[in-house]
Amino acid sequence: MRNLRHNPSLIAGAALVAILAAAALLGPSLIAKDPLAIDLGRVLASPTRGHPLGCDALGRDVLSRVLWGARLSLGISTLVVAVSLIVGSTVGGAAALAGGRADELLMRGVDILLAFPGILLAIALAAILGPGLIDLVIALGAIGWTGYARLVRGEVLSLREREYVQAARALGARPSRLLIRHLIPALAGPVAVQATFGVGGIIVAEAALSFLGLGVRPPTPTWGNMIDEGRVFLLVAPHLTTAPGLAIGISVLGFNFLGDGLAQLLGVR
Repeated sequence: MRNLRHNPSLIAGAALVAILAAAALLGPSLIAKDPLAIDLGRVLASPTRGHPLGCDALGRDVLSRVLWGARLSLGISTLVVAVSLIVGSTVGGAAALAGGRADELLMRGVDILLAFPGILLAIALAAILGPGLIDLVIALGAIGWTGYARLVRGEVLSLREREYVQAARALGARPSRLLIRHLIPALAGPVAVQATFGVGGIIVAEAALSFLGLGVRPPTPTWGNMIDEGRVFLLVAPHLTTAPGLAIGISVLGFNFLGDGLAQLLGVR
């Protein structure tokens, strides 16, 4: 508890992430308004008591769309980070344990992918695959796993020289057993911190792709396509872009605070 009191980033980040998760999971049920319901009598309506965030160009309730967008954005980000973590950790761990030519080949492939700006690579893949939920996850996952591969490889190269790992190897432990029994527990801290920051980055990337029309297809609400639809009416109805923009900003801020707090708590640099 003493460590938590001296870790305001962790407290603030955990609170923001908990609020976002609750809003995504419970918000659509509590609001009980269809985010796709069109009301031409309330086109571009300003915020009111019945519609706290106003209505969009088709009279749809912005608050319900933001909450549904939260469910989709957080869900996609969590899925992409989970897939990236598994793939990247497997590649990085295998490269470090194998060593030699296999290590060189795998990491040169990682370096080639890291040489390209991540968002540009995601845009190119999304354009090739086309808009859609599965294709979006593939495009975002393709740019996310390389960071975990490099992190895990570096950590494993350091950990495998420690005495307890050397002792297990001397007793005949297989590489798979070394990885699962001895190395993964030691990797949990750095990987958790990386994953926490990764969720915030994927939220921004998903919003960017949706803004460009390469993400989930409308009318399904996402924060990115809501900003795209609202930018046309920026002067007459600024609430259309302000609400999803703030949602993105608060989400990224929350996960960044949480990542900083976890790094401080676990002593990860």
